[in-house]
Amino acid sequence: MSLFERYLSLWVALCIVIGIGLGHLLPGAFEAIAALEIANVNLVVAGLIWLMIIPMLLRVDFGALHSLRQHWRGIGVTLVVNWAIKPFSMALLGTFFLGHLFAPMLPEGASSSYIAGLILLAAAPCTAMVFVWSNLVDGEPNYTLSQVALNDLIMVFAFAPLVALLLGVASIIVPWNTLALSVGLYIVVPVVISQLLRRALLRGGEKRLQHFLSAIGPISLASLLLTLVLLFGFQGEQIIRQPLVIVLIAVPILFQVYLNASIAYWLSRRFGVAWCVAGPSALIGASNFFELAVAAAISLFGLSSGAALATVVGVLVEVPVMLSIVALLKRTRRWYEKGISA
Repeated sequence: MSLFERYLSLWVALCIVIGIGLGHLLPGAFEAIAALEIANVNLVVAGLIWLMIIPMLLRVDFGALHSLRQHWRGIGVTLVVNWAIKPFSMALLGTFFLGHLFAPMLPEGASSSYIAGLILLAAAPCTAMVFVWSNLVDGEPNYTLSQVALNDLIMVFAFAPLVALLLGVASIIVPWNTLALSVGLYIVVPVVISQLLRRALLRGGEKRLQHFLSAIGPISLASLLLTLVLLFGFQGEQIIRQPLVIVLIAVPILFQVYLNASIAYWLSRRFGVAWCVAGPSALIGASNFFELAVAAAISLFGLSSGAALATVVGVLVEVPVMLSIVALLKRTRRWYEKGISA
């Protein structure tokens, strides 16, 4: 894990400050950027999102899907957590905390927008950072790669229907045309481009691919941070008025992350999954593809929406929370292995 990735939460916090400051000093510039739209898609943000997502998808080898049988129990556990538990648990937690418990402390009428952002966050399983987390717990690389490839493939078909279902349950109007466009722009097209580029690079050998990934890695993170500056430039006035909002939004995210990591870890132990697979399974079950969530929230609800803000809070808490889960997994390894050997 690079120094830059390790302190991602710090950089996000700095982007909050910079974005709010620039939004206050240069409101006209941000309004001009917001106006650069075609079919509800902001062209500046779309370009930044592509620069974020495509380098991450380049790491995914869909050829790894042939190894699914080797780790079918671990794959099964993660699929259940990612697609049958996590999105629905987030919808419930978001509704409970933001729709009821914290509603009096939030801006009037904003709860549903924040909940929508949380649903978008939970409906997209993590893609790139999972490789970092898996490596930190000495995870089985073939399992991690095949699970990520399978999740990405499922996401192409399941993301839009799942989001539409949960937003409908949360009584939020779903702009189907925009949702379909978001899936095409931020899942299908990046997957196709990344896989074609991956094949072209691999013609020069694995080293060429790795060298290219190392070279464009900073571009991906820089694009993420620039997107956050734009988001907070539009959200600045609201945050200054109610800074507690970010803390309140973080509460259901934290509950959801630890809950789903625990469920995945417990189910893996229950079904006798090896620890080198159970660790990545818990981490994949807990983490989110926040780049996609941010892009979808902006497309569906706009740059200045509460949904976009909620997805950004997910970015803010991602690194420290996932590192804490890594530490917990390592400390409980003896307990875990004792249970599956009994």
